[in-house]
Amino acid sequence: MRQRLAAVLVAAILAAPAFAQQQEPFEPEGYRTDNYRAPVPATLAGARVLTTADAEAIWRAKSSVFIDVMPRPPKPKNLPEGTVWRDAPRRNIPGSLWLPDTGYGNLPPAMDDYLRRGLAAASRGDKAALLVIYCLADCWMSWNAAKRALAYGYSNIAWYPDGTDGWEHAKLPTDEAQPEPRPEQ
Repeated sequence: MRQRLAAVLVAAILAAPAFAQQQEPFEPEGYRTDNYRAPVPATLAGARVLTTADAEAIWRAKSSVFIDVMPRPPKPKNLPEGTVWRDAPRRNIPGSLWLPDTGYGNLPPAMDDYLRRGLAAASRGDKAALLVIYCLADCWMSWNAAKRALAYGYSNIAWYPDGTDGWEHAKLPTDEAQPEPRPEQ
């Protein structure tokens, strides 16, 4: 009996690391700087984490500004003359402010300023205004951008980790989006 109990205990201990690897990641101290499409933490210290139902209720109440941080590749500067460039379409939550490329872990000064100006415009200068930040499901871009907004002193940040993936899965409406003009990098 003792041997059997010991064997079960050893098996449980050996299985623990594999189980731990399947858990959601813990919040890092800084920003995520690579592998942005990966499982995200369940929390973001200082922010409210929204389900799709929460996000929909806030959106329907029109009590917040939704901010999409999905990246968008810029038009290449060295395209041959006459080349037609078509940006990939983006559909997001209706009424959202799209601030592309602001969720990277390291932002160049111009993009940091772009995010700061975008948040100031969205909040109308009120750092207590509710701002909902999102991207796609399992995307660290929205986590980084929401964490950065908190670091800028915004006190009413909501992070919607399921983003447009969760929104579309719930069959909620989307609109074709155009980004806010971004600075030349």
